[in-house]
Amino acid sequence: MEAAIKDQKHCCPELPKPRSFWQRIADRLAALVATHRPATPPEKSVAFTIAVIALGAKLAKADGTVARSEVAAFRRVFIIPRSEEKNAARVFDLARQDVAGFDAWARRIARMFPPGDPVLADVVEGLFIIAVADTDLHEAEIVFIDEVARIFGLPPEQVATIRARHDRRQGCPSCEVLGITPDTPLPEARRRWRELVRENHPDRALARGLPPEAIRLAEARTRALNEAWDNFRNMHKAYPA
Repeated sequence: MEAAIKDQKHCCPELPKPRSFWQRIADRLAALVATHRPATPPEKSVAFTIAVIALGAKLAKADGTVARSEVAAFRRVFIIPRSEEKNAARVFDLARQDVAGFDAWARRIARMFPPGDPVLADVVEGLFIIAVADTDLHEAEIVFIDEVARIFGLPPEQVATIRARHDRRQGCPSCEVLGITPDTPLPEARRRWRELVRENHPDRALARGLPPEAIRLAEARTRALNEAWDNFRNMHKAYPA
């Protein structure tokens, strides 16, 4: 029997370990850096990951510096296993190289998805999360994100709603988040809130087969909607019509 086991080991050499998700992304970006040619559009999960990494790395430098808080925000957007942090950092550094402008990255990403695909809004949401991580939303970052959103074909009002969830300097953040005006009747505002919660519920992202990062963004949107509704309702209670 021992001889048989030895023969089996001899004829069946140990296979190499499969490359991890982050290693595959790093390899793809490395190939893109080396060739300056567009990569074959990957499956949506990888496309979403590459989008936030590439654009996020460039956005972090849009205001001239890459703050630690922005890198930390990047880590919050992505669920990165400790064992993969080195590969993720390599991806971030590769994407930050000036192979092409951010607009070229945005156009490449836009071609990966049909017009109006919710993933495109997810990418813009991730960019805002990174942009406000250092507490200030700089003009250069606003221009950057607005241009990405334009390339993605997102309506300005949708971008304004996304921005309102993260930029607290705007006049009525709760109204912007819910897409209503300050004088909207409470029952109408409630209907709008419920509609948006249904549209942005994490279960919908899960049903679309999106990665955990996208589901986390959906969870963040739902929290922002609930917070906006609570604030708007309290405002009406404090200042009844």
